[in-house]
Amino acid sequence: MISIKNISKTYNKKKVLNKIDLEINQGEIVSIVGPSGAGKTTLLNIMSTLDKPDDNINSKLTIDNIDVVNLNDNKLSKFRNTQIGFIFQFHELLPEFSAIENVIIPAIIKGDNKKISTIKAKKILDSLGLSKVINQQPSQLSGGEQQRVAVARALINNPKIIFADEPSGNLDSKSSELLHKLFFDLRKKHNITFVIVTHNKDLSDMTDRKLNLVDGKWA
Repeated sequence: MISIKNISKTYNKKKVLNKIDLEINQGEIVSIVGPSGAGKTTLLNIMSTLDKPDDNINSKLTIDNIDVVNLNDNKLSKFRNTQIGFIFQFHELLPEFSAIENVIIPAIIKGDNKKISTIKAKKILDSLGLSKVINQQPSQLSGGEQQRVAVARALINNPKIIFADEPSGNLDSKSSELLHKLFFDLRKKHNITFVIVTHNKDLSDMTDRKLNLVDGKWA
């Protein structure tokens, strides 16, 4: 599903990632751990097409057999919108919109019918135990509810991969446990691939593989 070869990244002449190789299979749940400043989020951003690696003819990044590095901006945006879901530590919900309005945003960007997307979003929110809060704004929701709304938003376009950056970093232990279980339930139901950057040992120990990044290299 994901293939990385010889990926490096330099910021201000500092090598943040140094010749990273990685293969991730469809339906696999992989965690990336390591100390702060190790390059974990940088790697996640490159893998998820939010950032680009250093130019190198020997570098390779393919997702579902598509060479994403060489896609033009329009094709890359479309690919990201239709194939990838994102979950962040801070849910990044738009405060002026309701839960269900936040969820349908990627579908509207994709060009889907708003009415049909709203029906689909309601079904996803129902499946995540959020049927009673679909019309509430983020400020009216608990932290766990906000993050589940973010998960619903990540799911709306039926992505093959979900990238998560510290998804439970801002949650209490009970909400974290429920969110972690949800990832595995979603994998079982939809065969979604998860790549998760986390400092949460409970979550990383649950994953199929735990990869340790130190100073921009695999430890």
